[in-house]
Amino acid sequence: MVWDLRRALLRKEEFESGRLTDFEFRETVRTLKLLARAFEADETPVLDALIEHGFEAALHGFPEMLGEETREAASLRLRKEARRMLISERGDPTPYRLG
Repeated sequence: MVWDLRRALLRKEEFESGRLTDFEFRETVRTLKLLARAFEADETPVLDALIEHGFEAALHGFPEMLGEETREAASLRLRKEARRMLISERGDPTPYRLG
C-alpha cells in the first residue's frame, strides 16, 4: 500500500481553490446586493447581468446620475463591508498553512 503525496496535494489544491472561488463569488454577489440597496435599484437585473456578462457589466446596471467614479468608489467600499460580513458568517477564507 503506497500513499501518493502528489495526488493528495492535488486534491487539497482542488478543494482549497474551490473553497476560495466560492467565497469570492459570494463576496461579489453580496457587494452587488449592497450596491443595489445603496443606489435604491432592483437587485434582479444587476445579478442577471453578473451571471450573463460579468462584474463590470453588472456595475453598469446602476444609475448613471452619480457617475462612473462614484459607482467604482461605492463598489470598493461595499466590497470591504461584504467581505467583513461573510467572514463573520462563514469564517476567514484564507487557506490554512501546512506545518
